[in-house]
Amino acid sequence: MAAGRMLEGRRALVTGAGTGIGRAIAEALAAAGARVAVTDLDAAAAQAVAAHLGAVAFRLDVTDALETKEVVGRAADDLGGLEIVCGNAGVSTMRAVVDLSEEEWEHNMAVNAKGVFLTNQAAVRHFLANTVAGAIVNTASLAGKQGAQLLAHYAASKFAVVGFTQSLAREVAPHGIRVNCVCPGFVRTSMQDREVQWEAQLRHMTAAAVREEYVALTPLGRLEEPEDVADAVVFLASDAARFITGEALNVTGGVRMD
Repeated sequence: MAAGRMLEGRRALVTGAGTGIGRAIAEALAAAGARVAVTDLDAAAAQAVAAHLGAVAFRLDVTDALETKEVVGRAADDLGGLEIVCGNAGVSTMRAVVDLSEEEWEHNMAVNAKGVFLTNQAAVRHFLANTVAGAIVNTASLAGKQGAQLLAHYAASKFAVVGFTQSLAREVAPHGIRVNCVCPGFVRTSMQDREVQWEAQLRHMTAAAVREEYVALTPLGRLEEPEDVADAVVFLASDAARFITGEALNVTGGVRMD
């Protein structure tokens, strides 16, 4: 978990925080001293994480503009302010392009790209209205920097997150608002469990062989843990990163180096 209390007194909202990377981010922010609003499409999952952290919880569909605006406002009211927003909610499916349905394409783009747009827009509007030099950290992906077979639709949505993050960072920098994103690699989560099974089926491999391939592709020699991503998010949200904006930080164990 994040060391020290570098976010003492800050207030943060995390989307998709009921499980996986989002949960680890919420836990790391809280460990660093922030008061946290945990949001997720699964209200029960959000409430479970919030109860564990002594945080507040909200159900949030990040593809719904009105709901996103309302939840950001309610979180700020409950926490007494808001300085950090993490656009983390995401989905994935796996399919060859020739077999990809419009529904899968649209679902990935709606949650991963539109969801980040709506969350960031609501956050920036709140920061500007309250003269807050806030920090936004979005969750992109290794697939947001290099394409991946069977994940063209997912990669497209994550490339969009990187481009949007950089563009928004330029727009709001004059207001002291920083916007960055993290690009995780092969992270051990329930989402990865599903993806491993899909990939094993589609590539006629065993799940164990798929995981072994992930490890072999990672110079640091292990699967990534959600906490590896979360600690990078805490850094980007903190004053230690006060002169960093518009970055897409690789957190991949060396899979991607640029």
